Amino acid sequence: MPSNLWGAIKHYDADDGSVAVRNVATNSKPWTHFPHQGDVGIRGYGASVSEAFENAARAMTSVVTPIASLSANEACRIRCQAPNLEILFVDWLNAIIYEMATRQMLFRDFHVDIQGGALSAEAYGDRVDVRQHEPAVELKGATMTELKVGRGKDGRWIAQCVVDV
Repeated sequence: MPSNLWGAIKHYDADDGSVAVRNVATNSKPWTHFPHQGDVGIRGYGASVSEAFENAARAMTSVVTPIASLSANEACRIRCQAPNLEILFVDWLNAIIYEMATRQMLFRDFHVDIQGGALSAEAYGDRVDVRQHEPAVELKGATMTELKVGRGKDGRWIAQCVVDV
C-alpha cells in the first residue's frame, strides 16, 4: 500500500462524483469520508440510527465506485445481532463487505431496521462490472478505529468508523 493511500483512492460524492470530504460542522450531506493514515474513514448521518447506518453503508460503497454508476437490480438480505450499537455497526459493515465479496456485487440502496440489538436489512445493487464500475479499491473490513455511533450536537445520528482498504 502506498503511504499516501488517501490521495491515491478515488472517493466519490453521492451526487456528482466529487470527493466527499467535508467539515462535519457544516455538512448537510447524508455521508462523508475522512482520511485516516492508509485507510478510509466513513461517516453516515441520519434522523434515526437506522438511517445513519444506511448512509454509512453508502459512504463505504462510494470508496469503491461512484454511487451513480450503480443501479438496484438485485436484493440481498442481511441480518446481524450485537450487544450494543457500536459493535452492531461494525458487524453491519462487515456483513456488507462479505456479501460484496461472495456475491461479486456492489450495493447502492439500503433499508435497515434495528430493534434492540438486532439489525435486519435489505441491500440493493449490481453485479460488479469492472469496465462500468471501475472499482478503485477492495474493501477488507470495517474496524473499531474511530468507531462512534451516537447523536451529534445537531441532534442527528452519526455512525462512523475506519474501513481497511
